[in-house]
Amino acid sequence: MTSPRHEDQERPAGADRLFALQRRERLMGHLRLHGSVRVRDLALDLSVSELTIRRDIAALAGRGLLTRVHGGATLPSALEQEPVRRRRLATPTFTIGMVVPSLDFYWPHIVSGVRNAAAARGVNVQLRGSSYDQAEDRRQIVRLTESGQVQGLLLAPNLEGPGRDEMIDWIGKLPVPVVFVERKTPEWTPTPHQLEWVCTDHATGLEMAVRHLHTLGHRDIGLVLSKGSPTSAHLAVGWHRACAELGLSDAFLIRESVALGVRGHRRIIGDILEGCRRSRITALIVHSDPDALSVVQYLTEQGIRVPDDMALVSYDDEVAHLADPAFTAVRPPKALVGRTAVEMMLARLLEGSGRPAQRTLILPELMIRSSSLPATPHSLPVPRPGANAVKQRERPRRHRHQDHSP
Repeated sequence: MTSPRHEDQERPAGADRLFALQRRERLMGHLRLHGSVRVRDLALDLSVSELTIRRDIAALAGRGLLTRVHGGATLPSALEQEPVRRRRLATPTFTIGMVVPSLDFYWPHIVSGVRNAAAARGVNVQLRGSSYDQAEDRRQIVRLTESGQVQGLLLAPNLEGPGRDEMIDWIGKLPVPVVFVERKTPEWTPTPHQLEWVCTDHATGLEMAVRHLHTLGHRDIGLVLSKGSPTSAHLAVGWHRACAELGLSDAFLIRESVALGVRGHRRIIGDILEGCRRSRITALIVHSDPDALSVVQYLTEQGIRVPDDMALVSYDDEVAHLADPAFTAVRPPKALVGRTAVEMMLARLLEGSGRPAQRTLILPELMIRSSSLPATPHSLPVPRPGANAVKQRERPRRHRHQDHSP
């Protein structure tokens, strides 16, 4: 009986070197796209051990190609170690102001993408946090412009409600160029110059989730959208489009926030679950990760297994990989959105007002994990006593909930 050999003994040395090179090229490609990588995700994607990925990261860090961080790696914050390349990329020094609606959850990845791209090009970034409020957005924007230190602005203002057009008009008349980040303007704006933006294509991201579940055999799918999130409107567009093209019912659409911190979340999830039973729903798409975690926790308490009794896909992929089972999730390209915004702003600053306006949509990724499996023929377990029925598919908006999404 022969003893098992270490994986390094199973291939010729030349094959090992080639495989390591290919693996590290994949790693760097992922890093350039997203701005950061996780050891766990790469190990799963490449079907190797986490130790192998850590060795790859260490080797690349030794060459100055990335920066090691706990659990993964990021792009270097500057290029001082590559003087020739730095001279080739040299540009006049600019300072860009950035106003984001939140400094936690979704937005740090975008800010990281902005900072990495700016540092690589010798650009300074002045960051300001707001609070999904137009008055606070204006206050922070005025602080930046009146300082006289910024030559451009990256903005993610609140463009919902009756004050949207007035806000867009005001921003369009600011004394410095603007690029919207994860915010879309109407096709035409009554501003001196058409405003530029870079956004995740959330509608197509939601369509990816629907088509994934459809491919696995699910025909009765539901969608739970976070109430109060600017992303929800785009997700709804993708939902209706995908269902129409696949011949699925789009009737099971719930607009509720059900994260653990939301008052009454258990009652709301109970109502959703009862509606799933009546509509024979076998799969749910939940926006966002905290809401999906809350839903799965409730389902587990009720004896409903994921994915055996109910498949699930979450939208955002911030903490989806930490769930049990790990959630299949749509991952917006947050870091790439930030880097693209910087590139658009620099092009505007270097080429001036004669440069045609640019608007960019970037596709998200579908990260397939354990929470989605082919549909099973059996229905959900019998509800426990006291379960409430869903009385409305889309509840009226009673209060604004500050969601974790953009």
